[in-house]
Amino acid sequence: MASGFFLLVLLALSASHALASDPGQLQDFCIADRTSQVFVNGFACKDPKTALVEDFFFSGLHMAGNTSNKQGSAVTAVNVAQIAGLNTLGISLARVDYAPYGQNPPHIHPRATEILTVLEGSLYVGFITSNPENKLFSKVLNKGDVFVFPQGLIHFQFNYGTNKAIAIAALSSKNPGVITIANTVFGSNPSISGDILAKAFQVDKKMVDHIHAQFSEYAT
Repeated sequence: MASGFFLLVLLALSASHALASDPGQLQDFCIADRTSQVFVNGFACKDPKTALVEDFFFSGLHMAGNTSNKQGSAVTAVNVAQIAGLNTLGISLARVDYAPYGQNPPHIHPRATEILTVLEGSLYVGFITSNPENKLFSKVLNKGDVFVFPQGLIHFQFNYGTNKAIAIAALSSKNPGVITIANTVFGSNPSISGDILAKAFQVDKKMVDHIHAQFSEYAT
């Protein structure tokens, strides 16, 4: 009787582990078919017999992004949108360029953990844990340093130096997604009520209206 009980527990734990993990590859690759009308969680696969070497290739990461914007940064993403062969493989990357005093503002990746490597310059980086602790983990990174941002947590990078900075980020999803906190909260379409935001941020509604106006371009 006891052995039967322990067998059931073992099976339950095994099933739980299986459900909590990404499914294993059932074929060598699944190149995204962006023309498919089939709706799946991701992209349908195109016939592997039609695979081309270009399905696994991207060129251009050696070129700096345009950092002449309000944040002073540029992200060059390389995910399944750029490389169809990344479909189902659970990995992507990005180059991030920072002007002096530029930043990659607070944001989250809802579907990926990120590991960032500084190639040039110095960055002040950090992430904040979830409620109720909201603890900040931050550090100054220099060339060759690596930092991890856990999946779904708000994080940021800031170039506090007078020279440009460059970093490469690897992410644990073919399509990690990004939600920039300020753009989302103050630039949603339609806008979140100013009264709601004033109460949430404990500020006067006039201040919220002023901030809304700064992000109006994101709400179009």
